[in-house]
Amino acid sequence: MSGEPSAAADFYDAAYRSAGERGARWRELGAAGKADHVERLLRVRPDQLVEIGCGDGALLAELGRRDAARSLHGFDVSEEAVRAARRRGLRSVDVFDGQRVPVADDAFDVAVLSHVLEHVADPVALLREAARTAPTIIVEVPLERSLSGRRRSRQALSENAGHMHTFGRAAVRRMVDTAGLRLGADLMDPLPAAVHLFFAETPGARVAARVRSAVRRGVFAASPALAARLFTLHYACVCTRP
Repeated sequence: MSGEPSAAADFYDAAYRSAGERGARWRELGAAGKADHVERLLRVRPDQLVEIGCGDGALLAELGRRDAARSLHGFDVSEEAVRAARRRGLRSVDVFDGQRVPVADDAFDVAVLSHVLEHVADPVALLREAARTAPTIIVEVPLERSLSGRRRSRQALSENAGHMHTFGRAAVRRMVDTAGLRLGADLMDPLPAAVHLFFAETPGARVAARVRSAVRRGVFAASPALAARLFTLHYACVCTRP
């Protein structure tokens, strides 16, 4: 996928159209864990929260159900995604060009970049832009610099999803530092069993998915560092301006 904003908008418009209801259910499934991470890292309910790269609003809607902020806002490059977000009842969701959020400095208390930075050509620039809009930024990315992440099948899935970068924890730290921000609290989490089960369509596949999830959670409980080397984890952190 090209890094040009117009190409990204076209790519994601097509992706949201083709994914249909199944894609919406997949994003809703993932939103629960992502909302857990936002709440765990924030601890205090903000007044104004924006999600930059909000997609179809699945995470914003979940945060709204939890009353995680007084006011929720979102921006995305895809008009198709923004329309879907508005169908969820999210009123303050708009299209942006993927580079500059059309708001004043410090318009929000918290900006969320959840599974977005791996999709953009210049993640440091977008992280800086998020920091312009809010003093606190929540970042979440998949840690794909792992044994399972290097499999050709996994790499193909990531490319088809529009991933332009792969991250490990050290790469996230460098990105945050390059953006001129401070890294605060962070967390890692293996994918929940429901994620593995989502694509399991036969009894045998469902058994295999449960076993895979149990093994990964067991390894993670014993050694998070080893788990990060072996398979994909989700990593979330708080970033603040100096």
